[in-house]
Amino acid sequence: MEHVLEFFIHALQDTWPMLPWILLMYIVVELLESRTDVTSARLNGALGPLIGSATGLIPQCGFSVMAAKLFEKKYITVGTLLAVFFSTSDEAFILLLSSGTGAVWVLPTLAVKVLIGVAIGYGMDALLKAIGKTQSVVEMPKAEENALTTTHEIFIARFQEERDVEVVCSCGRTHGEGSPWRKYVLSPILRTLQVGAFIFIVNFILTAIMHTVGEDAFAAFMQSSKFLQPFITCAVGLIPNCASSVVITETFLSGGIAFGSFVAGLCANAGMGFVVLLKNTRKWKRNLLLLATSYFVSVAVGMLCNLLPI
Repeated sequence: MEHVLEFFIHALQDTWPMLPWILLMYIVVELLESRTDVTSARLNGALGPLIGSATGLIPQCGFSVMAAKLFEKKYITVGTLLAVFFSTSDEAFILLLSSGTGAVWVLPTLAVKVLIGVAIGYGMDALLKAIGKTQSVVEMPKAEENALTTTHEIFIARFQEERDVEVVCSCGRTHGEGSPWRKYVLSPILRTLQVGAFIFIVNFILTAIMHTVGEDAFAAFMQSSKFLQPFITCAVGLIPNCASSVVITETFLSGGIAFGSFVAGLCANAGMGFVVLLKNTRKWKRNLLLLATSYFVSVAVGMLCNLLPI
């Protein structure tokens, strides 16, 4: 019992200093989501994979969901869909920026994910074309005079069946036409508390493991298993919940996994995007192929990055 209390206090000490920064980040995210002008129509064209990959730079919680829905309607190619999936990172960048020391990893992570998204996006489209798999992409309807323009508005319009119905996004946040207080204060606070709980649990478990087996033994074991790490982190990354990106990021920040394994897990972390695709059971072969492609490409990326002297 004494050790459990010690683990609890240690995990709490590692968690609470991050909460004010996480709250600030979520407030900024809400402001950006309401003002970022990235229309879905821009994904429907030759620049689709490039623009789709660049969306990873935008703190947009539902972009993978929107991309999956656009793909189901044949508005975007397979390459554009995968580019969006590979660039999505859920909570990772918020946690990196909030941790202080982890902020130095933001740019390298962004660079790898965007490059991989572009390469896989254009590569997949070129491969399908080369083997004769023609992608019949439907042109999007022309924008109306009062068309929605921001990523936040587009996501809501795609995700809602009726405009007056509120939606609970994959990230657990309710996106509606609520008051500014609810949107910019209450929602970020609730989201911060939820993510803070995940961080605390991860820190508690890691503290218990390192205390039980010894910090040096734990570090030595993780360093000796760099080959297996990407397989594990990618499997965790495929879990459609923000907890998966929290687990991957916190484990990386604590020194439990290498940078390549961290990036691999984030590349596989497409949020609820795959859930949207898997609902279409008639396309189960296509969905499993996309899932396997995302997993094994992410594993390969992790292994290559782990070979670098970082």
